[in-house]
Amino acid sequence: MELIEGLVRFNLTRQEAGLYVALLEEGDMNGYEAAKAAGISRSNAYNSLSSLVEKGAAYVIEGQAVKYSPVPIEEFCDNQLRSLEGTRGKVLGLAPERKKETDGYITIKGETNIRDKARHMILGARERVYISGARQILESLMPELKAAASGGIKVVCITERPFLMDGGTVHYGNKTTSQLGIIADSAKVLTGDLAEGDGSTCLYSQKKNLVDLFKESMKNEIKLIEITKGNE
Repeated sequence: MELIEGLVRFNLTRQEAGLYVALLEEGDMNGYEAAKAAGISRSNAYNSLSSLVEKGAAYVIEGQAVKYSPVPIEEFCDNQLRSLEGTRGKVLGLAPERKKETDGYITIKGETNIRDKARHMILGARERVYISGARQILESLMPELKAAASGGIKVVCITERPFLMDGGTVHYGNKTTSQLGIIADSAKVLTGDLAEGDGSTCLYSQKKNLVDLFKESMKNEIKLIEITKGNE
């Protein structure tokens, strides 16, 4: 991820992000200096600098010539996260209660959306999580898997070597493809292809027939792994 792209996710426009980076690189600057460093017009620079101050990314230094000083990037990010957490609580409190969760088959597209759904399923599990996939996929979900295991959730992983996870059970099989499968609490299933980019597609469902089918498939896969290991 590019730095500018990351800062845009923290509620800055691309122009504001560019000015913020220029301030971080050059230090305190007035509007003219900032415009020159960022390669934009002076009027645009002053507007964006004012916005950076409002958004908590810069301070104003009063003097003969007003200068702008960057808020340390770690402090800026932490402040934004705290603000979002506060907003999250308010939004959850104001949101209407959903009458009924969808009990059909939902198609989830895009790598980011699928990973987010996987993380939410793992962290929302109350009793157990079974997950099957290539080592690289499971390692990207390691923080959530560890959090679940440390919280007393039974975590069972089917993946390739080398993969280690404290507090969980790992079965080693041939998992070099981009296929991903997750069962949470024997009630929710996510299965499909988790390739890089927007070509990823997974199916999510709480349909008992699909959950049972996928659960049986995982049990058989574990049995096969154990048999193969016993014959080695």
